[in-house]
Order: sequence, then structure tokens, then C-alpha cells
Amino acid sequence: MAGSRQRREGDIRPKLQGGDRHSQRIEAHAELILSAVAARSDITLSELREQLRERGVAVTVAVATLWRFFKRRKITRKKSRRTPPNSAAAR
Repeated sequence: MAGSRQRREGDIRPKLQGGDRHSQRIEAHAELILSAVAARSDITLSELREQLRERGVAVTVAVATLWRFFKRRKITRKKSRRTPPNSAAAR
């Protein structure tokens, strides 16, 4: 009887918050992702997402999902700075 009363009246105890519930989906493809990055180090997250889609990985892989995948491994994906050409070389 206590269970039905609790459902009717509600439970005021806070539920657990946060935590990772979905990373196992992308982690299942870790070898594929890391090998694609090893093959082409300057690949963008969007290009990597497209490669995953072409290989049949779930369509719901977002750029943010890939970003968190690399963050968990402490791998940074930074663009190289583009420096303007030397003005003396342009003459």
C-alpha cells in the first residue's frame, strides 16, 4: 500500500542528476574514429562525422558528440593559425 500512496502523493527526494548515459554509443566506434584521425591528422569534426555516416554509424552522431569523445581522451583538435604572407615576398 505504501508504494501506491507514494505514486499518488509523489516523492520529494531529489533524483540523481548528471552523469553520462549515452557515450557507450560513440565509444563502440572508438577504433574507427581514432584510425580516421591517425590517417588524416587535419580532419575536421564535420568531415569525421561524414566519414562515420558513410560507414554506417548511427546518423545521430553530432559534432558535439565527437568533441566530447576527444575531450574524454584529452585529445585536442585545434586549427593551425594561418599567418598572412610576408609583404616583402608579395613584391
